[in-house]
Amino acid sequence: MTPRNGHSPAAPGTKDPVTTAPGTTGPGTTGHEWDGIEELNNPLPRWWLWIFYATIAFAIVYMILFPAIPLPTSTGYTQGALGWSSRAKVEREVAELEAGRAAVLKGIETIPLAELRRDPLMWQAAIEGGRSAFKVHCVQCHGSGAAGGPGYPNLNDDEWLWGGSVEDIHRTLLHGIRHPGDPDTRQSMMPAFGRDGLLTPREIDEVVEHVRAISGQAHDGAMAARGSAIFAQQCASCHGADGKGMRDFGSPNLTNGIWLYGGDRETLRETIHNARAGVMPGWQGRLPEATIRKLTAYVHSLGGGE
Repeated sequence: MTPRNGHSPAAPGTKDPVTTAPGTTGPGTTGHEWDGIEELNNPLPRWWLWIFYATIAFAIVYMILFPAIPLPTSTGYTQGALGWSSRAKVEREVAELEAGRAAVLKGIETIPLAELRRDPLMWQAAIEGGRSAFKVHCVQCHGSGAAGGPGYPNLNDDEWLWGGSVEDIHRTLLHGIRHPGDPDTRQSMMPAFGRDGLLTPREIDEVVEHVRAISGQAHDGAMAARGSAIFAQQCASCHGADGKGMRDFGSPNLTNGIWLYGGDRETLRETIHNARAGVMPGWQGRLPEATIRKLTAYVHSLGGGE
């Protein structure tokens, strides 16, 4: 059988000679031989070797100058002769960035909100800062798009329980809603009409039908008529005689299709029977004033600000 290189194999017991071009000699061997196979002496190119040696020298110098070798000590690694660290580098960069923003941050923190809105550049800076802060502190309840969910208001529409002006939003962010320990928190209390025995199950069903009637939903006319009288006695003091709500009490408008918990019969019955008392934390003392003002600007900019 002829090998792939086109040469006939050597006779048994002899070595296969190295083939070279006519008039030249082969590269020679290293002297290593196994089973008739010899290792040719093909040294690496000189340029490759110098590059390899240079990388070794660079690594040694790097380990001396910079943090490099893990150690079982409190620092956890060699510190390096230059004393450089990535953490210190980041801290310097952040400090430089904050110094550049100091004037803007100072303005956002101190300029009255009404005046701040009249400065387009400052107001836009506040909105962008609030956008970032919202993703950290608010998306857990209101969602990444601020559309809310059951029990958490949608901040994109123009339906506000406590007011949607810049000042109203700022106060809500500062003191929260029913936030324990803050005497200035937004406070209201809906009675648990069923749990506390203020209304019978039948009366609750009639109020449910009345609420569905004034919100434009399918309803039982006769029950809704009876529920209207009960609503006037038990609910109008907070929701208004027309059911459009009152911001002084944080009571929602019941005549539109915007529901905080839901407008179906089962959910309305649950709301009237056990009441609702959602809680929002107050951020005063937990976030810097500048951050609270940024959040105010951002929430106001979402589309429903007044």
